[in-house]
Formats: sequence, structure tokens, C-alpha cells
Amino acid sequence: MSVTRRTLLAGIAFSGALGSLFAGSSRALPPPRQGYGPLLPDPHGLLDLPAGFRYRVLSRAGDPLRSGEGPVPANCDGMAAFDAGSGRVRLVRNHENRTTAALRVPAVDGLTYDPHALGGCTLLGLDPGGGVTAERVALAGTAVNCAGGRTPWNSWLSCEETEDRAGTSGYTKDHGYVFEVDPADPHRSGAVPLTAMGRFAHEAVAVDPYRGTVYETEDAFIEPFGLFYRFLPAQPLGGPGSLRAGGTLHAMRVPGLADLSVVDEPGAEFAVEWVPVPDPSAAGTPIRFQDFGPGGITHAQKLEGCYWGDGGVHFVSSYARRLEGAPADHHGQVWFHDPRRSTIRLDVLFGPATDIQLPGDSPDNICLAPDGGLMVCEDGGGAQYVFGITPGGEVYPMARNADDIGRPGAPEWGEFAGVTFSPDGRTMYVNAYTPGTTFAVTGPGTDPAAVPSRLRPT
Repeated sequence: MSVTRRTLLAGIAFSGALGSLFAGSSRALPPPRQGYGPLLPDPHGLLDLPAGFRYRVLSRAGDPLRSGEGPVPANCDGMAAFDAGSGRVRLVRNHENRTTAALRVPAVDGLTYDPHALGGCTLLGLDPGGGVTAERVALAGTAVNCAGGRTPWNSWLSCEETEDRAGTSGYTKDHGYVFEVDPADPHRSGAVPLTAMGRFAHEAVAVDPYRGTVYETEDAFIEPFGLFYRFLPAQPLGGPGSLRAGGTLHAMRVPGLADLSVVDEPGAEFAVEWVPVPDPSAAGTPIRFQDFGPGGITHAQKLEGCYWGDGGVHFVSSYARRLEGAPADHHGQVWFHDPRRSTIRLDVLFGPATDIQLPGDSPDNICLAPDGGLMVCEDGGGAQYVFGITPGGEVYPMARNADDIGRPGAPEWGEFAGVTFSPDGRTMYVNAYTPGTTFAVTGPGTDPAAVPSRLRPT
């Protein structure tokens, strides 16, 4: 039966009480059943939001970094916000730069892994009022830094979404690793690949704050598709730099289920097994091609967002297409792994894009919202959305780029990425991938600075 997202989501429940999305804002409002209402066209042509919500542009690709190290790099992607004390915030932001990127992450001594790679991270410092006080390079010389995840000791794990080796595309070192970034002092973390966590096309990671296990998604859209991994550190919860001590990498097997795309019933639950990865370094064979013995391994197309919450890991399969080799079609799945019960459960399924009130497909980056639900970035065609899923399972639009039909002069935005919240829950930060832009969104009753005229589309 052909069904819409809204009917698929009926009855799904997330743990956590339904509260204010922007907790602590004056006049903060809990989302009604259908969210905060319709998205209103932005007179500046940048970001459409519900009535009463405002945004500030924090950073734009091509503008000068405040550090003087060069221009703000392109392709803004995964991001996390860290408490810097006294109401200040540090934002660590990935740049998914390939060798063709027009605006590289500037190479900085002590922070550069491979001078011929153009990706990495930048760091923004925000004052208690939300103004930008600093902007600098935090990691350079890495490749295709897509998403990542924060650690319980408040560092950022930045993921390379590539498997390119030294000698490929001009690189001088192997790529496909995770790198740790210290937001308080990037020079303390440097540019050291965490090789034991595997070499593959990483998308995102989530760290179990109780056991120290690191979960990792692999973004592969060509057969064989990617895997869902867990990394057992030799020094679990050991603090900054502890992941360099190594550990053991496993891949998830769901017995009898070769590919997650065939599951089409929200609420369906399966027992999982964890199989040691034969060669995490992928020295001769990419991991997803390796022999995992009798029973094989479980694949999924486009495994992307990954986030810890509700005592487990929420992770996303962005889409599956039979035409590309998947055994079934879908427009996005959100799964939940419960490590205590060794199970996964399909929480959200996006079916055919027939819901005209909320167009689009392909969920990507995710995070937990202050209300206990999920916030999801869209990476599909046409106008792109940030949408929320309430603890009761309702989907609602939170933001939309202004590249829509009938909007002359609006920039041609790419996907949304890196959605995250300030430590106090009052501000949502999100990136437009291209033209690379970082936004801060606040709820009713706040009064952020107006959009500077130099950032308005010409």
C-alpha cells in the first residue's frame, strides 16, 4: 500500500517529555501537533522560518577568517556546539572539501595532516549574545570531512568520507579516517588519524557516554553498501587523546537480514550481533567487501546521521534505490540501536514523497532536540528542509532554504547539514552546505542582530 510519511509515523514514540524546542527562550513555545506552523518567506531570501523565529548569519564561505589565516572555507557540513563558560559557545564546523574545492581549509602548522588535502574543520567563538568573536582553523589537510560526533569529554570527532590512498588525487597520505579536535585548543589535539577506528567512507559517529563505545556509519551509495560499526576503545572514556590507544572494530550483523532497506514496518525490532572486522586498515580490500564468514554482514545504502540519545544510538539510512542495487526502495529510515538489549528498531520510515505539505526526502544529519525528539537535515532535490520529529512521532518543518520556485534572486542552496543546539538549548545552529553559510536560529521573544547587508543576495 502506498503511504505517506505522516501515516507511517503514526504511533511512533520517542522517550523524553514534550517540551520547548528552544528551551529557555522568553515566550518559548512547545511545538503543537503540527509543529510551529507554516514557514514564512524570508524577505532577505536566505532562510524561511515559522512566525516569531529569527536567524543570524554567523559565517559565510569566502569572507575572511577572523584569525587572518585565509577565507572561510567552502562546503560547510557536520557541526557541534560546546560550552565555553559564562554563556559563551564554541562551534566546531566541518568542511567537506574534495580536491576540486574552490575554498580550501588553510594549512596551518601543527594542525595539518596532508598539505595536499583541502578539507578540515574551523572553529567559531560566540559571545553570550550570540555574536562571533573568533573564527579560526581547527584541523586541516584532511579530505571530505562530512559529519562526525562529540565525545563525553567535549571534543569533536571529524570524519573523512573517502577511501582515497596516498598517490590518489594528489594526496600524500592515506585518507578515510576519524580525527579528534579539541575545541578549547586545537593544537592540543593536532591532526592525528585514529587508525584503529577503521579506514572507510566515514559519515558520522556517536559515543556511548556510559560505556565509551563509539558507533560509526559508513556512507556508501554503490554496491556493496555501507556498514554500521562499533569501536571498543582500549581506554574507554579515557578523555582527550585516549582513542589513539587503539581498540577493536566490529560491524553489525542482523541474522537473516542482508540489507536494512527491506524493512518497511516502523516499530520492527531485530536482534543484532557484532562481528570483528578482519582488516580495519583496509590495506588490501575495503571493509565492506571483506569476508565476514558464515552469515555475512548487514549492509545499507547511504548510512549517514548518527547521534546518541535515549540510552542508545539513532542512525539514518538516507535512501535506498532498487535502480542502484538495493533490494527495496525507501526515501529514508531512522533506526535506533539499544546496546543494552542488543537490538535495532526501525523508528521512522519515509515513504514515497506524496506529502505535498512537507516535500522532499533523504534525511541526513540528525541531532536530539531539547524537546526529546529529533531534528533532521534534508539532503534531496529542490527546496531543502530542516524538519523536526516530536517525541510523539509528528514531522514538522522547522526551516527551509529560499531556493524555491518563484523566488527570484534567491541563492541556489545545497543541502542542510550540521544541525546542533547551544548548551542551554536556546539556539539552533545549522549549515547550508553551499554557498557555505552558518546560521543561528532563535525562538520567539529573542532579538538577534539583523542580517548584515553584505550577506544579502545580490
